Amino acid sequence: MVALAALSPDDRITFPRLQQLLEMTAGNLSTHLRKLEDAGYVEVAKAHQGRTPVTWVALTVAGRRAFEDYSAVVRAMLG
Repeated sequence: MVALAALSPDDRITFPRLQQLLEMTAGNLSTHLRKLEDAGYVEVAKAHQGRTPVTWVALTVAGRRAFEDYSAVVRAMLG
């Protein structure tokens, strides 16, 4: 969520780049993203660039709001 929240609201990231940033296996990242997608927090879109399949990941409006709310609570607890 932190990596995705760092993107601008209209931006997205490719699955391999997110995997690289988080240093996660593809299977582990897929499992986490599926849970976030089921909660409505991320959107996963599959497309093609030429003949190459590409998977894009982005925060939804609800996901960004949930992350901001969570961050505010954590800051209040620590502050």
